[in-house]
Formats: sequence, C-alpha cells, structure tokens
Amino acid sequence: MRAGFSIRALGPGESAACESILRSLPEWFGIEESLLRYVADAAILETIVADIEGTIVGFASIRRHNVHSAEIDAMAVAAGRHGEGIGRAMIEHVESLLRQGGVEFLQVKTLGPSRPNESYERTRGFYIRMGFIPLEENDLWGEVNPCLILVKHLACAGCRDVVKGTR
Repeated sequence: MRAGFSIRALGPGESAACESILRSLPEWFGIEESLLRYVADAAILETIVADIEGTIVGFASIRRHNVHSAEIDAMAVAAGRHGEGIGRAMIEHVESLLRQGGVEFLQVKTLGPSRPNESYERTRGFYIRMGFIPLEENDLWGEVNPCLILVKHLACAGCRDVVKGTR
C-alpha cells in the first residue's frame, strides 16, 4: 500500500466503478461512445485499480498486442484525486506486470498537440514525465481529434533473447 492506496486487479463486477471515474472527468472522457467502450473493455482486459479503503479511485486497462508490445487502453484517476501519486503508481505497476511477462514496448494514445486543449496538455506532460516519448500524431480518430501515440521501452527479463532470436 502506498500513501493511503493500494494497487490491485479489477475484480468481477467492479467495472461500474471505472464508469463512475470516467464520468467524473468530462473534459477527458466526454464522448459517450468512447466512454462506454472503455468501461466494457475494462471488464474484459487486464485492468488494475487504485483502491482507498475499498473505494476504487483510479484504473488502467492493458491491451496486449503481442509478446513484445502492449498498450494502456484507458487510464483515469477520479476527479479530486489528481496529484496524489495514484497515476504514477498505476503506471509503475503496469510496467512491472508487463516486464515480468517479457513485454518490451508500452504505448499509450492521447489527443495530439495539434488540437490545443489544456486538459490533454496535462495528460501529455504526465506521460512524458513517466518516460514516454511521442512517436507520431495521426488521424486515427479523425481530423478533429488527432491521435498522439507515445511509446516507452521497458527493460525486461528475456528481451535480449528476443534480439538474439532465441525467444
């Protein structure tokens, strides 16, 4: 447990807590269709939560693409809980899980800087502070919502075997 919260796996039937968190952040999750997809995906993807005395205050869902790479599909910390180290702890936990599984690359997608937005500027800053680097901005989500892909190389046990071709 860190600073009053613990990180654990999302339990069965707990995805409603993820929806509540997303709805507390309309400046980030204001597109209903996307919000509902994130909630549905949280229930089926590998999802971790930040828990304070039985209350879920943050979550991160992991989409594994292949043995080498994974993506943070959705991540959110409840309104009023930003700046408490919850997001950092969740990222560190995700990275640890992935390293243990031999995953070498982690990516995250967010709104690109070509569409100015103060909230997403904070999001990009957070991921950059966590060691992610911008890879590319594209039109995956359409021209109105440019998608920025950020990546991070995870040093992992067994990654050298991949390079040598033994894994």
